Amino acid sequence: MAVEYDIVIIGGGSGGLVVASAAAQLKAKVALVERDRLGGDCLWFGCVPSKSLIHASRIAYEVKHAAQFGIYTESPRINFAEAAGHVQQVIKTIEPHDSPERFRGLGVDVIFGEGKFTDGRTFEVNGRQLKARNFVISTGSRPAVPPITGLKEAGFLTNEQVFSRSERPDTLAVIGGGPIGCELGQAFSRLGSTVSIFDSGAHLLGKEDPEAAQVVQAQLAAEGIQIFTGSRVDRVELKDGKKQIIAGHNTVIVDEILLSAGRVPNVESLNLEVAGVEFGSHGVNVNSKLQTSNSHIYACGDVIGGYQFTHVAGYEAVVVLTNALFFPLSKANYRVIPWATFTDPELARVGLTEVQARERYGEDVCVLKQPFSGVDRAQAEAATAGFAKIITRGNGEILGAHLVGRSAGELIHEVVLAMANKLKVSALTGIHIYPTLAEVNSKAGLLLKKQKFAENQWQQDFLEKFFNWRRSL
Repeated sequence: MAVEYDIVIIGGGSGGLVVASAAAQLKAKVALVERDRLGGDCLWFGCVPSKSLIHASRIAYEVKHAAQFGIYTESPRINFAEAAGHVQQVIKTIEPHDSPERFRGLGVDVIFGEGKFTDGRTFEVNGRQLKARNFVISTGSRPAVPPITGLKEAGFLTNEQVFSRSERPDTLAVIGGGPIGCELGQAFSRLGSTVSIFDSGAHLLGKEDPEAAQVVQAQLAAEGIQIFTGSRVDRVELKDGKKQIIAGHNTVIVDEILLSAGRVPNVESLNLEVAGVEFGSHGVNVNSKLQTSNSHIYACGDVIGGYQFTHVAGYEAVVVLTNALFFPLSKANYRVIPWATFTDPELARVGLTEVQARERYGEDVCVLKQPFSGVDRAQAEAATAGFAKIITRGNGEILGAHLVGRSAGELIHEVVLAMANKLKVSALTGIHIYPTLAEVNSKAGLLLKKQKFAENQWQQDFLEKFFNWRRSL
């Protein structure tokens, strides 16, 4: 079969753009199909705008609490429209890197339109039949809308609308206490909204280490955010122009609702059945090489329903690129996948939780926990909340790490590097600049030796006798 392209990429988000850029620079003939704008959720509705708004809110919080350092000023006057303008300016600054012009300059045939497969080797868009040796599905995901009575009638925001608003809601309810809900709930609270968060789980950030999640939850509560855990929203009613949320025995009336209740893969319009691609409610099914049930069609990013992070989509894109352009020999390895929730304090994780580690290794598990209160730089910055918890085996193999505290999303990378290179936890105990927050890792890493020594009575007795003998000489 004659093909027009070496590879056709469907979806111009994080994963698709990595494949398109690299493939074109490798001199492959590439088509990139996108129904809306290049950049995906990360640029327009996710990482970029959320971190910009979080930064603005953090400045407001620090100004408000400057008195603890002997700096006195009036309470900050927050112009939400200008804060929102900062968000849009950041998007505008970064957008050229993801622009059609850049990719066309690389030699990519960028096609805008909503298309579908007409058979296992053909994708149709704008009436044009695209034939390729291999295809990549990277259409991403969208916010899930739970079947809450009255929710659609009352109206709500998701991450796809919230960053384009120039007016701050005086009162805001967040449905969903995951990373997005906690990050934006805290940001809006710090920018002046009265915020309530509803989550059906036992605690916020339900996928995280419970002890670490509790540190974040306690901070949100201390900042005045009303938190309803174990509380599923039953219905929403309009009342005097406002939105009344009923969750069991709890009722809250707000100006606006922010929905943060999971994601749904974008697969409906692709006609995957005709292409022989299997999928489910989680997304497209793939094997370890990221091939679908049609070996000429690959998939990566949110649409496969795994780790839904920009950096993971980028990693998967590299696996797809290698397999689709050359030989399908590379396999995705998810052993070391880090992520962070950018609340204040931040919460970062890589690898197994303590519970998961004990289920897999039984008694051969050590928990090394170092509070930030024991790190001098944290004391200097009044940032002592939180800890580093590193999970290892008795031989020092690192199984996972959970950091909650100032700059946890930066500090986790030292552990990630050690795990990726299969270094023992003792590798973290090397020289660290003093005073830095990174000492939390070295101090945590040293705890395994201390624990082993405390458990080894023979070694203690031997050293005591050794020093007694030496003093007697």
